[in-house]
Amino acid sequence: MTGPPTPPPGEKTPMAVGDMSPEGSTTVVPLKQPELDAADKKVLCSAMCQCQTQPNIGADGRRLKQECVSSRLKALDEALKYTSPYKAEYTYDMTKRPPEPFLDKEIPTKGRTLWRGWTSTLWPQDPTRPQPYVANRGYTRRPDVVIVNDPSKPPTQDNIKQVVEMKFPDDKYRLGQRQAYIKIAGAPNKMVPLDLKQCDCDRPEPKPTKLPVEQLGPAAAAAGIIYMIVTKRPPPGGVPAF
Repeated sequence: MTGPPTPPPGEKTPMAVGDMSPEGSTTVVPLKQPELDAADKKVLCSAMCQCQTQPNIGADGRRLKQECVSSRLKALDEALKYTSPYKAEYTYDMTKRPPEPFLDKEIPTKGRTLWRGWTSTLWPQDPTRPQPYVANRGYTRRPDVVIVNDPSKPPTQDNIKQVVEMKFPDDKYRLGQRQAYIKIAGAPNKMVPLDLKQCDCDRPEPKPTKLPVEQLGPAAAAAGIIYMIVTKRPPPGGVPAF
């Protein structure tokens, strides 16, 4: 794996205060870049690698790689009855402290379906929000992926393990995007960028170790399911059940 990605323009690398230097001044050292767990990285990289070569194709012929990843992770969530630990493109209300996800009225672990013009009907229902909704003011944000600690609970800040921003070649941060995702996550070390080059897409899939189901966590089980969703074939060694 290469070193930490360079921060986007206008943003500084997080710093930590270290030991005192011999001259009596404080030594400032960069904080270690947060990383994904191996199982989480496998799931997200599986989708990224496949979508790099087999992206969704838009009506205008564009190769929609990020939309491809999102659709696969959403299919995973649906297959798991909205108890996947990976929540793709959930919309957060940034006017709340902490930011709150828009959730389905009946399924609290499912993102609310937002339609064209929803800001003129749904947004005004809460008078504490700025009125009216104005686009491009940062009132809402939609992270690529939110990983939750407990998939049976909503992706609110107290249940967020990490917020992941996935970057394909030539993808860049939009203005204020990184800081907004830190606000959603609740801490700088819970916001993790995942660059395609970190995924080793050219490396062959290792042969899986066959373990009893009880020794496999939800992320490992999800890895097998996402493999099927992405590649349309069973994973080597079979899929562990929850």
